[in-house]
Amino acid sequence: MSNEPSPTVTFDDRFARELAEMAVPWQADEPPDPRLLVLDEALAATLGLDPAWLRSRDGVRLLVGAGVPDGARPVAQAYAGHQFGHFVPRFGDGRALLLGELVDADGQLRDLHLKGSGRTPFARGGDGLAVVGPMLREYVVSQAMHALGIPTTRSLAVVATGRTVHRETPLPGAVLARVASSHLRVGSFQYARATGDADLLRRLADHAIARHHPEAAETEQPYLALLEAVIAAQASLVARWMLVGFVHGVMNTDNMTISGETIDYGPCAFMEAFDPAAVYSSIDQAGRYAYGRQPLAAQWNLARLAEAVLPLLHEDQERAVVLATAALDRFPDWYRAAWSAGIRAKLGLPDALDPTRVVPLADELLTLLHSGRVDHTSFFRALAGAARDDAEPTRRLFPDPVAIDDWLARWRALSPDADAMDRVNPIYIPRNHLVEEALAAATHGDLRPLERLVEAVTAPYDERPGLERYAAAAPPDFGSYRTYCGT
Repeated sequence: MSNEPSPTVTFDDRFARELAEMAVPWQADEPPDPRLLVLDEALAATLGLDPAWLRSRDGVRLLVGAGVPDGARPVAQAYAGHQFGHFVPRFGDGRALLLGELVDADGQLRDLHLKGSGRTPFARGGDGLAVVGPMLREYVVSQAMHALGIPTTRSLAVVATGRTVHRETPLPGAVLARVASSHLRVGSFQYARATGDADLLRRLADHAIARHHPEAAETEQPYLALLEAVIAAQASLVARWMLVGFVHGVMNTDNMTISGETIDYGPCAFMEAFDPAAVYSSIDQAGRYAYGRQPLAAQWNLARLAEAVLPLLHEDQERAVVLATAALDRFPDWYRAAWSAGIRAKLGLPDALDPTRVVPLADELLTLLHSGRVDHTSFFRALAGAARDDAEPTRRLFPDPVAIDDWLARWRALSPDADAMDRVNPIYIPRNHLVEEALAAATHGDLRPLERLVEAVTAPYDERPGLERYAAAAPPDFGSYRTYCGT
C-alpha cells in the first residue's frame, strides 16, 4: 500500500445536526484484516479524496469506518418502510452507517455511507455484516447504471474485512462504501410521520427541499411542490429502468429515494428474454416487483409518501388528500412521457413523429419480443443494423424470423437513425451469468473476471474487439436465475 501522508478529510454532519431524532451516533466495527478489493478512482477524485491515499492503510480504514477523521459523527439513520407491503415503523440502518457528507467537485453535498460495517441499534436479529459477493454486485451494477446515464447511488469501494460471515455457507466478509446525493427515502418520511412529531416532519421536508429540490422553496406551496418533484423524478427513473430491462427486485418504500437515484442493488438483475413477469429476487415469491409491475410499485410507494406528508399540504385533512391525489394522478402521464421519449430514441425515430404512431408501434414490438422470448438488449442493439439494411442479425433472434418482418418493414418506412440508436442502445450490460461468474471468482480471491466485466459495462455503447462474450446472452445451460440480497 501507498505511504502517502494522510490528507485532510472533512465530513459535514448536516443530516445528524438537522435531524438528530433520526440519527443514532454509532461506530463501525473494527475489521480484523481489511484489504481493498476495488476502488472507483474517478469517483474518489470528484469527492476530493486522493485515490493513492485511499489505497493506504489509513485510507482503507476510512473506507470501513474504523478510522474516521476528527470531528466526524457517524450515525445510523432511522427510517420506516413497507417491506413487500407490510409496514415496519422503525426499520433503519441495521448494518450501515452514514460517515458524513462531502462536497464534490460540482459543489454538491454527497453522502459517504457504509454497508456491512456491523450491527447497529436497528439491526433487529441481523449480524450487521455483508459478504464479498453482494457488495461487489452493487459495485458492478451501480457502475453500469451510471455509465448508462441512469441516476444512481455510486459505489466508491469494496473492502474485504478478513472476517468470515455465516450465511448458508461461511463466506468472506466485506464492507461497501457508497456515495449518494443523500440517503433520504420515502421510508424517512414514513418514520417522521409515525413519530407524531409535526416539527420533525416539517424539518425533514425542509431538509429534502434544500438538498434536492430547492426550486420547491420558491413556490406558494413548497411541500406540495416537493411531493410533485419526487413523483416526477421517480417516474423518470423507473421509465429508464424499464427501457434497459433493469429489475430492481426489492422496491420497498425504504428503497425509494427522495433524490430520484436508484438505491440498493441487492437482488437486482438485468432481464434477458423479454418478459413482463420476469422476477429474479429469491424473496419476491408473489412477483410483487416483477419487471412489468415496477411502474405500479413506484406509484404505490409514492402514495405512501403522500400519506406521510399530508399534514404539510394543508391544515384541512380533506383538502390535503385532494392535493395529494392530484399530484399522484400525474405519475402515469409523467411516466408515459419519459418512457415514450426513451422508446422513440431506442427505435431511432424522429422527434417530430406523432406519439400516437410511436407508442402503438412500440407496444406491438414488445408483444413480439415477449412471444418470441427474444433477448431485450441484443434485439435493440441489433436493430440499428436493420436500419442500415442488414436485418438478418435481428431476424435470427426470433424462433420464427418471419414474425418480425412486417413490423420491420413498417418501422423502416419511418426512416430510423441507426447512428442515434447506437448511442442509446447498449451492447454491454451486466449479464447475469457473467456477474455470477465474476462474483464467484472474486469470492475465491480472483478479481480478474470482475475487472474485465467492469471494463465492458462502463463503456456500454462502444463495441470493442475481444469483448464478444460480454454482449452475448446466457448459454442455455445457465438455467433460470435467482438473486439473493446477502443478509
